[in-house]
Amino acid sequence: MSDLQVRPGTPDDLDAVLAFWAIAAEGTSISDDSDGVARLVARDPESLLLAERDGALVGTVIAGFDGWRCHLYRLAVHPGHRRQGIGGALLTAAEERFRALGGRRGDAMVLDRNELAQHAWQAAGYAPEPQWSRWVKPLDG
Repeated sequence: MSDLQVRPGTPDDLDAVLAFWAIAAEGTSISDDSDGVARLVARDPESLLLAERDGALVGTVIAGFDGWRCHLYRLAVHPGHRRQGIGGALLTAAEERFRALGGRRGDAMVLDRNELAQHAWQAAGYAPEPQWSRWVKPLDG
């Protein structure tokens, strides 16, 4: 895995990240557009972590910390590069970031229907908390 590089994303990476998510990520989010990702990188420049192999984007994770909680989003690995430790390397980098910032617990949003992702998160030591539900309200109108 020594040829794998994990680094923070930059504004120059936004188009590549969005194209990558169209191939590698499960579902889409209301924030999956250039403006949404640009706001993320502008607000917290080290939150978008990219995994590259030979200069090609092979994985992503958003490791957001709001000063209170550590949130993980958009863990995605290119279908042709799965089961090679890329997701684990991204989560290790995210967890190191959280510890350095004083974070105490990471949480991830995982689609109920995404069994592949559930297995990956479980293998990384994460577990669902059935007593919690996600409540949302769109703010666009």
